[in-house]
Amino acid sequence: MALQCGIVGLPNVGKSTLFNCLSSAKAQAANFPFCTIEPNVGVITVPDERLNKLAELVHPGRIVPATVEIVDIAGLVKGASKGEGLGNKFLGNIRETDAIIHVLRCFDDENVTHVDGNVNPVRDKEVIDTELQLKDLETIENRLQKVKNQAQSGDKEAKKALEILLNYKKVLEEGKSARTVIFEDEESQKIAHDLFLLTNKPVLYVCNVDDESAATGNHYVEEVREAVKDEHAEILVVAAKTEADIAELETYEDRQLFLEEIGLEESGVNRIIKAAFKLLNLETFITAGEMEVKAWTYRKGWKAPQCAGVIHTDFEKGFIRAEVIKYDDYIKYKTEAAVKEAGKMAVEGKDYVVQDGDIMHFRFNVSK
Repeated sequence: MALQCGIVGLPNVGKSTLFNCLSSAKAQAANFPFCTIEPNVGVITVPDERLNKLAELVHPGRIVPATVEIVDIAGLVKGASKGEGLGNKFLGNIRETDAIIHVLRCFDDENVTHVDGNVNPVRDKEVIDTELQLKDLETIENRLQKVKNQAQSGDKEAKKALEILLNYKKVLEEGKSARTVIFEDEESQKIAHDLFLLTNKPVLYVCNVDDESAATGNHYVEEVREAVKDEHAEILVVAAKTEADIAELETYEDRQLFLEEIGLEESGVNRIIKAAFKLLNLETFITAGEMEVKAWTYRKGWKAPQCAGVIHTDFEKGFIRAEVIKYDDYIKYKTEAAVKEAGKMAVEGKDYVVQDGDIMHFRFNVSK
């Protein structure tokens, strides 16, 4: 399931440094705008301690974690919606992603140039918001006339689409993002999704702070919190330079010791990866056997047959039932046989909604 999170922000806010920490793919990090011209894509493994715990019990040949794709996209400047800087390329690249990681500079450093001359993360956020909103407004207006004509001819679907377009137009003209508009019915949600609006993508704000503020944040972070309080968006505080130092350490033990010394329980990189996975509305179910312990990615809310299809399409076509063990039960009883003996293995049908961390075995018939 190749879903992507795009890392966006103004030039010189720390996007490429952060990307380098997240991925083994090395983007150029330099003190000048537009050092990232083509989007760099990194396939990132999702940290999941549950896999390690299960492996201690099962002793598999390998552990296969879930992955998520992170894209480092060229920095945007004011006027991008009109083609300024690398605006058209930036907007095209971000349109192809499924969610946005918006990096905001929340540190002072006279040696790192700011494209607008001084540090102001709320202003920086508004610059990008405005450019994306203007591009979305252009998309809406380009669609409106055609849909109006269809609606006037009595086309019911066009009437529905017109209502949605007008809703978005009103919100965007007020300087708000499309994601603030919520549609309850599935038909409206599908029409809205098919518009591929830039500001309809879920967003995670990453406040890039100096080393001293990695554990506690600073006044810039508090300004961002106040500015986004009505967006229901998650905010993470990360020191990209600190993360770069952690990435240079060779062993897990050395990295953990470093984190303890600066007052952190978990690296910012791990927190970003987990948050990106959640942002994409993804969860994992697990298969555990002698060959491998593996996390399989699915969309939250999927039912058992859909999840079976993640492993192989035949599993979904010929789905009979799913045998489900809850992670905590497997850890408690230590073996599948013991779980069964304790009556803790559930047999679920096609309407079962899979839960994050379910350990599953699918029964199917390929002749169906």
